[in-house]
Amino acid sequence: MLSLRGLEVRYGAHVALQGVDLDLAPGEVVAVLGANGAGKSSLLRALLGLAPARGSYRLDGEEVGPLMERGLTEALAARGLVLVPERGGVFRTLTVRENLLLGGFLRPDGRKERVQEALALFPPLAERLEQRVGTMSGGEQRMVALARALVQAPRYLLLDEPTLGLAPLFARRILESLEHFARKGVGVLLVEQNAHLALQVAQRGYVLERGRVVLEEGAQALLHHPWVQKAYLGV
Repeated sequence: MLSLRGLEVRYGAHVALQGVDLDLAPGEVVAVLGANGAGKSSLLRALLGLAPARGSYRLDGEEVGPLMERGLTEALAARGLVLVPERGGVFRTLTVRENLLLGGFLRPDGRKERVQEALALFPPLAERLEQRVGTMSGGEQRMVALARALVQAPRYLLLDEPTLGLAPLFARRILESLEHFARKGVGVLLVEQNAHLALQVAQRGYVLERGRVVLEEGAQALLHHPWVQKAYLGV
């Protein structure tokens, strides 16, 4: 279980997050919604140890704070926390095959099997293993990023706007692939601009506004919440 209690992030006098409580269980997809400036990026940075944060942050029962002494970001990666960043997560000058193999660098045991699993999840990549990723479309690069994340054998997967700029077909395919991660017991935290698609694949969701959690509900409840419909779904 990934658990936050009273998380606060400040940049000087600016309060980016305040009093944030959040839980992510293994095998669960949780959406985080919010407008630009709501604190979504600060939340991801705090989870990765890249933002000045206060509060309780526990990962599988262990308080994360003491890990700072051993290099927090590296310690979190070793414990299976994997980020697929916005418009990134791939080596553009390398081929699809090379990207996938590098994904298993920290966990070589079973890497070959995980590569085959990733190719089965994203069949178009199997036909383009020798293609340099930088020559692929945005949607195809997103597939490579998620396939590479799968080869990393994550316990918790953090996704930053994975459908940004993608055609609807690619966006839906990317989000549907998250159900595969969840079935493997991976906890998936989905920071996503497309609230409608995100809440279709998530079990629960949080809505951030001005650095605070203003709503926490099941995904279906959020889809039908009048305020969410007006603010994020255009209803």
